[in-house]
Amino acid sequence: MKTLYKVVAFTLVAFLFESTLIYADQTSSFNRILLASAEKLPDNEGIVVSTLDTAGYTYMELENGSKRFWIAAPTTKVKIGDHIRFAESMTMHNFTSKTLNRTFNRLVFVTSTQVKVAQ
Repeated sequence: MKTLYKVVAFTLVAFLFESTLIYADQTSSFNRILLASAEKLPDNEGIVVSTLDTAGYTYMELENGSKRFWIAAPTTKVKIGDHIRFAESMTMHNFTSKTLNRTFNRLVFVTSTQVKVAQ
């Protein structure tokens, strides 16, 4: 019976320890995103906050310091938290995407994007 209690106690401690490590890793990643987004980056860069995909385009909401803005790029695989550098082509105000059925106050069309790798 003592052995059973030891096994149960060990399993519980191991589970709690593993859960804490997973949470710490997620918190660390989230904190890195927050720190990167709080810094003022060059005007042609930002941290991905959200994305919307359509045929031929990926719309990305980027954060740069205290500023948030949307860009539309040729279809790109990105995820939230990615650091993006882009080549601006043209900015449109009150642009309505019929595909998304949404109007963007300001949308920057870009010709290319690059995901910056963390150093």
